[in-house]
Amino acid sequence: MKILLTTLNSKFIHTNLAIRYLKEFVKELTPVDIREYTINNDLDYILKDIYRNDYDIVLFSTYIWNVYDTAKICENLKKVKPNVKIALGGPEVSYDSADAMKKYPFIDYILCGEGELVFKDLVEYFLGQRKIEDVEGIVYRNNDEIITNRPKALLQNLDEIPSPYENLDPKEYENRIVYYETSRGCPFNCQYCLSSTLKGLRYFSIDRVKKDLKKLIDARVSQIKFIDRTFNANKEFAQEIMKFLMEHDNDYTTYHFEVTAHLLDEDTLDFLKDCKEGLFQFEIGVQSTNQKTLDAVGRRDDFKRLSYVVQRVASYRNIHQHLDLIAGLPYEDYASFENSFNDVFNLGIEHLQLGFLKMIKGTGVRNTAKEHGYRYKDYAPYEILYNDYISYDQILKLKDIEEILEKYYNSKNFVLSMKYIIKNFYSESPFKFFEDFATYFDIKGYFDMAQGKNQLYKILLDFYNEKININNELFNDILKYDYISLGKTSNLPQFFNKREMEDFKNRCHIFLQEEENVRNYLPKFENVPAKFMIKHVHFEPFNYNVVELKDDIHKKLDRYENVVLFVYDDKKIFEKSKSYSVTI
Repeated sequence: MKILLTTLNSKFIHTNLAIRYLKEFVKELTPVDIREYTINNDLDYILKDIYRNDYDIVLFSTYIWNVYDTAKICENLKKVKPNVKIALGGPEVSYDSADAMKKYPFIDYILCGEGELVFKDLVEYFLGQRKIEDVEGIVYRNNDEIITNRPKALLQNLDEIPSPYENLDPKEYENRIVYYETSRGCPFNCQYCLSSTLKGLRYFSIDRVKKDLKKLIDARVSQIKFIDRTFNANKEFAQEIMKFLMEHDNDYTTYHFEVTAHLLDEDTLDFLKDCKEGLFQFEIGVQSTNQKTLDAVGRRDDFKRLSYVVQRVASYRNIHQHLDLIAGLPYEDYASFENSFNDVFNLGIEHLQLGFLKMIKGTGVRNTAKEHGYRYKDYAPYEILYNDYISYDQILKLKDIEEILEKYYNSKNFVLSMKYIIKNFYSESPFKFFEDFATYFDIKGYFDMAQGKNQLYKILLDFYNEKININNELFNDILKYDYISLGKTSNLPQFFNKREMEDFKNRCHIFLQEEENVRNYLPKFENVPAKFMIKHVHFEPFNYNVVELKDDIHKKLDRYENVVLFVYDDKKIFEKSKSYSVTI
């Protein structure tokens, strides 16, 4: 009997944790293959690859992003190999499994809920060691009848799941993103989240977690994303893990956590102060600052405390913070969402994710959709179209704003430009800037075509000159500063003000040959010839000393011809280069 566990990941660098757990759970019973594909792979390639390996049983891990491609593969696999047994597992099929069996007549089994014990029992059935009616948590066919067995109880001791990293192959994980969990469940009851359907919070042992993490660190994975719904629900547990990661830093792997900000106490905040820049990333779900909205979805939060924590962490300049908002929640109209956006944006965080409510199967918001007049897409990812509080036109407007937010703010390619525009001209409502710029984008037809890097800068410059039209020469310098700060360049676009200096290249080399300059600006390059240093720096003449705006964005600058030295020698998280106003 030849068994395959497989899935379609969203990206090549991702790894699927679920199928690795399943493989380990049955390793004493039978060998199992794992093959991972992506939603970008050609479906014919995936079908061919599975078919040629001649499996008897194929189980797909199914999610909202891959369910339709998975179904197409399964349907055709059944046509070319009628005797193959096909099973589905995962959240996208667990909550309406009988309906899914009717919809997909080529599927033989669906595993419901946590899959490890269910899969083990199903394998025992295939091996003739168990009757199908005794396999709890399974949905199957008996001729034309669909049978739903009783559910399987949750696994209480998570350490019973053998680690998939016990004998890992470093080549399999190097430079990959690994999803890892230290717990299952969530202490909260947010009605838009699947975690609200599971009661209780269960943990792997701290020793098991440390052992796994050390193996992944040694394998030099690119990033470990902790999928715990509230990583810091247990303060001592979370802090011990973060301390372990700090002590075993390999200067390469980074760590992403979903945390609840108001649970970060003073002791934890003091602890985080000493974290190396870029080692940790925090994702913090705010979703809304409208209290009536939060009450309606069962979300407990303290925005005052959250604001304090986020700003305190931001002051350390060592942890990237990613805050989330969800458009389309109950009682949140367009004006209310603007308020929520501004409340969060004004915290000064690095990344603001504007998402749209998904009416996921099994969640409370989907079960009570009629109460709020929800209309949503009937297919994955079940995204909202409109409700009693926000229209489809307004949702479309927010979609445009989301795209601008991603291109111009979250990209970190326009850091000083965004700060200058918003702080000086849209301080009362940052949302209005993104709204105005999105309208400009739409009128010009830019949403209908792809833009390269240079074009995105030109569009922002044109918007500023047309709609703001104040200190235009200064803003040109600010935008040029952002452009050069991203990385070394030899050709600046012509729309930037270019100031020529006599004998400029030679003066730059002389600057780099002076030991005092190297000590002050390039200490890592002491005793290194200037011809090697030049590969890591860029000198650019400016009409204004825009470097001063980094510390005071409101500072009034008079025209002052100067040269900015950009240094690209460090892997920076909050700045992509260092910069200094220098005399050459």
